[in-house]
Amino acid sequence: MDSLGFDTAPEDTRIVVAMSGGVDSSVTAALLKDQGYDVVGITLQLYDHGAAVQKKGACCAGQDIHDARRVAEAIGIPHYVLDYESRFQDSVMDEFADSYLRGETPVPCVRCNQTVKFRDLLETAKDLGAVALATGHYLRRDEKDGKAQLFRGRYAIKDQSYFLFATTQEQADYLRFPLGDLTKEQTRALADKYNLAVAAKPESQDICFVPNGNYAKVIERMRPGSAVPGDIVDLEGHILGQHTGIINYTIGQRRGLGIATGNPLYVVRIDPDRNRVVVGPTEALLVSKLTLREMNWIGDAPLGQNGTEVMVKVRSTQEPMAATVFGAPDGWAEVHLLVPEAGVSAGQACVMYDGDRLLGGGWIAGTEAPVKIADIRHQLA
Repeated sequence: MDSLGFDTAPEDTRIVVAMSGGVDSSVTAALLKDQGYDVVGITLQLYDHGAAVQKKGACCAGQDIHDARRVAEAIGIPHYVLDYESRFQDSVMDEFADSYLRGETPVPCVRCNQTVKFRDLLETAKDLGAVALATGHYLRRDEKDGKAQLFRGRYAIKDQSYFLFATTQEQADYLRFPLGDLTKEQTRALADKYNLAVAAKPESQDICFVPNGNYAKVIERMRPGSAVPGDIVDLEGHILGQHTGIINYTIGQRRGLGIATGNPLYVVRIDPDRNRVVVGPTEALLVSKLTLREMNWIGDAPLGQNGTEVMVKVRSTQEPMAATVFGAPDGWAEVHLLVPEAGVSAGQACVMYDGDRLLGGGWIAGTEAPVKIADIRHQLA
């Protein structure tokens, strides 16, 4: 077997590389070309460039397509640009806007991997006769009994497993991640070794279709009239002030509320049905139970209703924490956290691990507090 797990000669092994124009995917393509594989580079045009053309650090914008093409020419591989704008609009951007209108906090990069990249692009790679689709994600892959297993990137600071929780077993079997054991510094060193023009290119920042990080402005453009003012209320429903539209608020937010009560208040719930933002003390942010939808499970044993002990992450930057997950019909699941967590919002992802191994996860549809707020206050008094 070679480095990618194939027993064919590299020159007879076609690999499609998803090239975003950044250093990671560029090094992936150069590394596989250097190893002798029949490499084909594909870059996706995902959205109407508009203002984002001028934005450094956005993926899949005009400059990035140009950079990917330059890298492909430099390393001597065929390169194609595919127009996936309508798919991206339908699968990612529309869902992003509608999720905020439902009072959620979406993670569009996960949805992009789940749909446009690992569903649509993967099928395109197969149509081109490739035996694998390789990406520049920092994720490790191994095989056991003929089935792929996915693991956190070797170096936690660059681990991207959280954003790939929705990868199915069939997709994992087809995908390859050559950078999973590398640090970012090692990747840039390889870019220098291969004389890639993108060696010093900055990391992608923010969401690619949200210039300057202004989510609300993008949502208002996509859903005109969505920023409707309404009441800010406390846990008992007393009106404390006015908000400028629920799309401008997220769970756990403290700044920019425009109210003063003498004690710190945080956004603890967003009520789209009544167009209200609910605020409360920091202890009101704690949740101990999560309801998940679209559950994806790639563990060895089926996920049953008796409970499976796992480690979970509800944010990409946190360390996994202990929990028990209970399977339910129709792709639903329930997660009980061993220690209550603050600031968890519907729309976020709950990603599951066994040690470093990625087991899958689901989208948070609802949360439940550990005990009544009055009880928490009494315990803290």
